[in-house]
Amino acid sequence: MIRFDNRVAIVTGAGIGLGRSHALGLAARGAKVVVNDLGVDASGVGCSSAAANAVVDEIEALGGEAFANGADVSNSEQVINMINQTMQRWGRIDILVNNAGILRDKSFAKMSFDDFSKVVDVHLTGSANCCHSVWPIMQEQKYGRIVLTSSASGLYGNFGQSNYGAAKAAMVGLMNVLHHEGVRDDIRVNTLAPSAATRMTHNLVPETALDLLAPEKITPGLLYLVSEDSPTKTILSAGAGCFAQTRIFETEGIMIQGDVTPETVAQNWKNITDPAGQTEIPDAFTQTRKYAKRAAEAYDIKLNW
Repeated sequence: MIRFDNRVAIVTGAGIGLGRSHALGLAARGAKVVVNDLGVDASGVGCSSAAANAVVDEIEALGGEAFANGADVSNSEQVINMINQTMQRWGRIDILVNNAGILRDKSFAKMSFDDFSKVVDVHLTGSANCCHSVWPIMQEQKYGRIVLTSSASGLYGNFGQSNYGAAKAAMVGLMNVLHHEGVRDDIRVNTLAPSAATRMTHNLVPETALDLLAPEKITPGLLYLVSEDSPTKTILSAGAGCFAQTRIFETEGIMIQGDVTPETVAQNWKNITDPAGQTEIPDAFTQTRKYAKRAAEAYDIKLNW
């Protein structure tokens, strides 16, 4: 039985949709929950505490503990105040779910750069702000569970979402690095890539699919990712009760000896992109060693690695 008794969780963007479902799911299994929500509309305009307070009321009605916080995740001072408030009240932070986000969809040619920057600021900078603020606490505790929220738009692309897609792809890069930096202190960092019917997707999802794609069918995956026995450095894609792991592979590739030109790359393209023997690369320097080793073998050079 996965439980979160005596654990403290912060869920950003927890007033509605996926965030609300995550907050309720954590509280139902014993966690004390900070329900963070700025209360803006889907494009990031406005401000209201009503939604966050309503989720707190739901949690308390079920016998749980929670409080609402209206920090803008892209504002470092407000995030630090939220962290301080949590520590003063409960003395620890075990779980951080980075869920807050906005949409400002438009084709790249028609998008203002302000709209590009604002979406990246909320999703990427907002997630980094929250992670940075809880990091020393989790290091001292020798325990932490962090989930970043990506999207199929970031992993695979979607027309009209260059800002959102870029920010969501960045979640994977942030996870990869934080995994390596947190492993010593049992800080496990994962990424959730949900496909859900929420306010942010209501114009994209047909009416007949709304019930199938309910946020509540994704939250069980999130709860596992922040559990004590969770994996780390994992991208979990989820939707409609379906779960899959998304992985990044590198082909075996080839070593081009002699004169390396654009033409020799073009001539060898089929072999370069051949998926046979492709593998996951655990860290950046492993790739560097792979290339150097193959080149050294080709030129009969001894490496001191």
